[in-house]
Amino acid sequence: MARVVLPFGTASLAFEIPQGNLLGVYSPQAVPAVEDLDAAIRSALVSPLGEPPLAEWVRPSDRVLVLSDDLTRTTPADRIVPALLEQLNAAGVKDERVSCLMALGTHRYMSQPEIRRKLGVDVCRRLHVFNHEWQDPGQLVSLGCSSRGTPVRVNRSALEADVVIGLGAVVPHHIPGFSGGGKIVQPGICGAETTAATHMLSCSSGGDSLLGRAENPVRSDIEEIADRVGMTTVCNVVSGPQGELAGVFFGRRSEVFGRAVDLARRVYGFEYRGRPDIVIAGASPCEIDFWQSHKALYPAQRMVRPGGTIILCTPAPEGVSQVHAGVLEYAGWSSGRIREAWQNGALEDGVAAALAVAWAMVREKADVITVSPGMRPADKERLGHTHAPDIGWAVEEALRRQGRDAGVAVLTHAPEMLPVREG
Repeated sequence: MARVVLPFGTASLAFEIPQGNLLGVYSPQAVPAVEDLDAAIRSALVSPLGEPPLAEWVRPSDRVLVLSDDLTRTTPADRIVPALLEQLNAAGVKDERVSCLMALGTHRYMSQPEIRRKLGVDVCRRLHVFNHEWQDPGQLVSLGCSSRGTPVRVNRSALEADVVIGLGAVVPHHIPGFSGGGKIVQPGICGAETTAATHMLSCSSGGDSLLGRAENPVRSDIEEIADRVGMTTVCNVVSGPQGELAGVFFGRRSEVFGRAVDLARRVYGFEYRGRPDIVIAGASPCEIDFWQSHKALYPAQRMVRPGGTIILCTPAPEGVSQVHAGVLEYAGWSSGRIREAWQNGALEDGVAAALAVAWAMVREKADVITVSPGMRPADKERLGHTHAPDIGWAVEEALRRQGRDAGVAVLTHAPEMLPVREG
């Protein structure tokens, strides 16, 4: 027997697979981490890619808005924002002219302790820091539609600022191909209808079809929306599997994104052979709820043979979703039925509908068994998944379904992995 260990919240999940069944255990690539994180950040800030240093174009009178992702992302904002403030102060911009907007997308609002944990106590003391209140129409401004017809509604604070600087991490992502770049604007600070449109667009050719594609219709839509907001400057990072920083890039958005994607491919891409009958997908580091952990499904969807089995492993202490709980009313439907209901106006939460379509497309290729102490068994069933009381039961059940000779692949950090099939 081969012993396998997955990261699982603050602990680990250990189990055994018959040696003859195990095709491979895949993880992000070990790459050299930057030796001095703060020095790497300062170096990136003083030598931007594709544009002059901040001191040469930011004016003391400018109102600066920093967009930060939330705790569902590993971006070290607590280290980046102080260094960014140092550069802005050197340019003559005082702290009172700088604000930080937590770009939540349609995630739940962050508590003050969570914000302090993300940004650091000192930053929260120095700056006005606030959540993107996407559920408050008064906080949003309409900018018409994108060239693809996406209704564009964004947080008014971005339009009132003279300078907008976005932070983010770049990993493979099933909706825009990779995270980072303009994604901190859309969905980060947009309204739900904007996010619903781009999310549904990503489902147009399959739940995993855009994963790892840096150029695609969704990415084009996102970058156009970021242009409308006027966010030309970003700081994007690429991290390794243990959260160590592999690279930090700052400057013009398009150049930063391109450089970060190149590194992310090296870190998260891996080659595999054949079609596993069973894929065991660990959800680290996206484990807070199923709304995050579902990202583990798409690399598994790409690898598994049609009719195979995916085992999703996630602690999910917050269950399915604190914000989009209504998705359970229809999450078990077919992808076509969900899409039709959304198009007919029967489903109000377009963001949830779009993700439910993607979840359904996974199930339509392979059945899903879920190991999660944080998700109720009934909720797993409503998602169309089989409840597993533990990982041992899940492995045994998958082998029963697929046969004792079934090939098994394991993804230790599935949400951030990019499978590339050999040949």
